[in-house]
Parts: sequence; structure tokens; C-alpha cells
Amino acid sequence: MKKIAVIPGDGIGLEVIPAAVSVIESLGLEIEFVKGEAGDEVKNRTGKALPLEVLDIVGESDAVLFGAAGETAADVIIRLRHEIDSFVNVRPAKAYKGVKSIRPETDLVILRENSEGVYAGIESAVSEEMATLTRVITKTASSRLAEYACEYVKSQGIKKFTIAHKDNVMRITDGLFRKTVEDVALENGIGTDSALMDSLAMLMIMYPENYNVIVCPNLAGDMLSDMAAGLVGGLGLLPSANIGPTCALFEPVHGTAPDIAGRGIANPVATVLSACMMLEYIGYNREANEIQMITEQILNEGYTTPDIGGNETTQKVTDKIISRL
Repeated sequence: MKKIAVIPGDGIGLEVIPAAVSVIESLGLEIEFVKGEAGDEVKNRTGKALPLEVLDIVGESDAVLFGAAGETAADVIIRLRHEIDSFVNVRPAKAYKGVKSIRPETDLVILRENSEGVYAGIESAVSEEMATLTRVITKTASSRLAEYACEYVKSQGIKKFTIAHKDNVMRITDGLFRKTVEDVALENGIGTDSALMDSLAMLMIMYPENYNVIVCPNLAGDMLSDMAAGLVGGLGLLPSANIGPTCALFEPVHGTAPDIAGRGIANPVATVLSACMMLEYIGYNREANEIQMITEQILNEGYTTPDIGGNETTQKVTDKIISRL
């Protein structure tokens, strides 16, 4: 029996997480779901955005399915990633038939360093007129990311990946990142090419078909993956996985979407696809592939929510997936 911590969070997380759970439950797998509460509402009610009892649930689980957090995101999702020692964030971006996209040829994966960079949280208010932010890059974290990238491309039958960096300006930090990743790839017999992250942002828009896997530091990965979402039709389609040594957290890339929260029209696809990644992680590959295939089918048929041009509700899209299963 696999144990999954379920943390809906705030906003549309309260709608799309139950949708994804209901899809998995319809398969009758040996999975126990244990719910935990975190986010803005929890902080308002208890004073803590991420209560200790929720961290205990995560510590006892094989994986985590998370929705979204609002103003308390730094206290919730970054803390959760830290708790499971997540060293890589896997963000696929794929264009689907039936969904209007800027670049329908897009099919790439961004592997983002997940523990340091400018998200290390080392900030200081020096004076009323000055604040500083320390960017942290270590050989250890860069090596772990690179090792994962090598194994990932091997599993996909790909011979190389692209390194995104900015070592013409951040010569020491991104210089260390680039060299470390290149060295690990060389040791593993994997080819690499590299691009300045700002130049890559342009090239991804113009020629997305030239990229399969992109390996990058934390902030660059955050920005490039949101841009990739724009290429394929929106954030409602992008799943993600935060991988640690013994546990992983899966979440849609979109946030809380307060403008549509509570209206029943949130797109559940990104969360369902995140759940597919989770099923693969815990060993249910066949079931994950089945859900993925059915989700692509209904997108191709135009059975979609308003964010990607359709008229369906969260519940109707979810019910359609379950009925096909």
C-alpha cells in the first residue's frame, strides 16, 4: 500500500486536487490518501501556513500531491521541497492536438535546479535604501541535477541536453554551474550544448522543435517553464515533479488563480498530468500511461475548460476522464 500526502492549498488547488484524486481513486489502486492543510487560510486560522502535523504526514508518505499556495507560497511549497530534499524540478511542456497553441511543435522538458540559486532565501535589508540578495550555486547541487539529467535523457533515448546559463555576467556562480553540469555529462557519455538564458528564451519561442531537454538553475527554470506554457496554450496544461532521494512532490505549475477560484471552471489537466507523473514514480506506469492517453484524447476532442478555449467545467472534464477509464 502506497501512502500519498494530499495538500490542496489555496485557490483552485482546492478544486483541481480533489479532481485528480478522484481520477486515481477510480482505478482502485492500493493507494492511501492522507489529507493535510496548508496555505493562506491555514495561516489566518492557526498562525502557521504549514503546520508541523502536515510535515509529519509528508515525512511518512511515499509521495505528495500538492495544489497551490497564495501569499504564503515561500512558507509552504519551498519548505515542502526542502523537507523532501528535492534537488530537481521536472517540468514537461507539450502542445496537444485540440488546444490552440503558439507553437504546436513544442515538446520539451525543463529540468530545474530546485534547492538554491536566488531562491535560497538569503536576503538582507542593509538600509532603507538598500536590500541585497545572495545567489547560491554549489557543485553538489549542480552535480545532483546533472546526474538526474543524464539518467533522464538516457531513459528517453535522447543523446544530449541543453544547458541554460548566464556565465558571461555571473561568471563565478553560473560558471561553476555550467562547468559542473558539462563535466558530469561528459563522464556519463551524454552530449551537451549551451545557451545564454536570455538568448534561449528567444530561441525557444522561434524554434521550440530544436529543444528536448533543458537543464538550468532555479530562477531560469522557473521563468523558462512559464514561457514554455505560453507556447503550448497556458499554465493549465503544465504538470511538474519535485524529486528528492526518497520522496517526491507533484504539483501543477499554475498558481492559485484567485480570479477564477470557486467558480468551478479551473482546468484540472495540469493536476491530472502531475498525478500521472506521481503514478509513474510509485510504480504504476501502465495506469499513468492510460490516464495520459485519455487526457490527450479529450483535449483533442475539444472537451476543455475556458482557459484553453472550451466551455466545460472542472467536474465535467474530470468525469469525462473517469468515464473513459
